[in-house]
Amino acid sequence: MRRSCAAQVLQDPKWPEKWPFRPEDFLRYDESDDSVFYEAPRFVYHIDEAAVKSLTEFYSTVFPPAGQDDVALLDICSSWVSHYPPGYTAGRIVALGMNEEELKGNKQVSEYVVHDLNLEPDLPFPDNTFDVVTNAVSVDYLNKPLEVFQEIHRVLKPGGKAYMSFSNRCFPTKAIALWTATGDEDHIYIVGSYFHYSVPGGYLAPQAKDISPRGGLFGKSDPMYVVFAEKKKA
Repeated sequence: MRRSCAAQVLQDPKWPEKWPFRPEDFLRYDESDDSVFYEAPRFVYHIDEAAVKSLTEFYSTVFPPAGQDDVALLDICSSWVSHYPPGYTAGRIVALGMNEEELKGNKQVSEYVVHDLNLEPDLPFPDNTFDVVTNAVSVDYLNKPLEVFQEIHRVLKPGGKAYMSFSNRCFPTKAIALWTATGDEDHIYIVGSYFHYSVPGGYLAPQAKDISPRGGLFGKSDPMYVVFAEKKKA
């Protein structure tokens, strides 16, 4: 996909009046308890190193300046690494994820919470807490995305931003049916719809960016896309 094509997906999406997806779109091939699937820690990257670098570089261009005590970030569906810029600090950086061993190993955060968003989409934080919410290559596993994006909106400060990044890699048995049946441009539209329909009028119009690395091994690398939106200011 050309970079311009990714951005254009959400420039005039012509959203239907009502949520266009069906409950069965959010089923997974493996509906067993997610805590079993994620029980064993995986200290590996789930995208290649070039894609990781692209995501880290993107974060470096959009995050608030480092070192501010009044800035707070939340990384949901997190693990042993958040792909944040090296040395980035803030007053509070929280990782929320499924595997405690992985979260304990995340040196980029100041605290962590073990929490299964597919069982309990409520985020355990007060309203208007975070300046930034991130989710790296895990939005495809959310089976209650509207509820999660409502919660993201609630915990963001007015003017705060949420960044959902994804590639074409996944654990196919745990990704929702809608994701595994569609392609990259569709995925951009799907994630954009989560922002649009979760809190009508609560986010500014979602945008998309193709941050796929150039080149890579044998001239190829994992594609990387980010869909993002800002919580409207009061």
